[in-house]
Amino acid sequence: MNKTYNELLVTTDDFHSYFIDFIFDLGHDAIEEKNGNIILRSEDNLDIVVFALQEYSKKLSLALNKKINLKTKITVKKNEDWVQKYKDSVQPIEVGNFYIRADWEKEKENKINIIINPALAFGSGHHESTHGCILQIEKYLKQGDTFLDVGCGSGILSIAGAKLGASVDICDTDELALKSSIENFKLNNEKITTSWIGSIQGTDKKYNVVVANIIADILTMLANDLIKRVKVNGYLILSGILDIYIDRVEKRFSSLKIVEKYKKNEWFTLVLQKAINGTK
Repeated sequence: MNKTYNELLVTTDDFHSYFIDFIFDLGHDAIEEKNGNIILRSEDNLDIVVFALQEYSKKLSLALNKKINLKTKITVKKNEDWVQKYKDSVQPIEVGNFYIRADWEKEKENKINIIINPALAFGSGHHESTHGCILQIEKYLKQGDTFLDVGCGSGILSIAGAKLGASVDICDTDELALKSSIENFKLNNEKITTSWIGSIQGTDKKYNVVVANIIADILTMLANDLIKRVKVNGYLILSGILDIYIDRVEKRFSSLKIVEKYKKNEWFTLVLQKAINGTK
């Protein structure tokens, strides 16, 4: 552990939850909300996060046609093992028939237990987009299906798939996230069929179910590749979509049939199906 860490204070007068969710999507989950402010702590340099927040704020202002006041401040502080303090604050959560907990929490009977220890890779089941994905995976995935998790993060979605009896492949452009997923699979006594650093272009296989819990801009960029990787009559589950971007995402994937449109707070999860001829 380093002697110091960086603390980023984020202040905005509006759309507070949007900025929290955006920071989560950047792969940071050591976040605290205090006195109306967002506090992010990391031993890594946070300048790139500040830049990303500024660009996101500009984009959000244009999308909403409203000025957004954003202030950021980075302070170097003495390290007092804030990671452990954060771990202690995370509580177990039930999502459908799943019970998501840290390994120091007691197992819950009559539930499918998933062990995810808090870490830097995103995905503990508390975020609305992760919650929506797990519910749809449980609903549409069948035992023996092939399953691909694009941008696997902590591996929580693919572990859910494995526990439902699927053959699971995972990928992520972040090497740390992929490593975290592999460790979490071992922690849950589940197996990965194939894993790779990179995105969906790293495979030419087709799957019964493909899930991508990524921000809307990336989903639209990967649309053609995501659609190609879904088998006929298979399902594509998309999440990480803020309500202000849902129309754009639906339009980009309009060749597929929408079979489910789940919303929790301002976040959408879409379930799309590929028909016999590859269209609706």
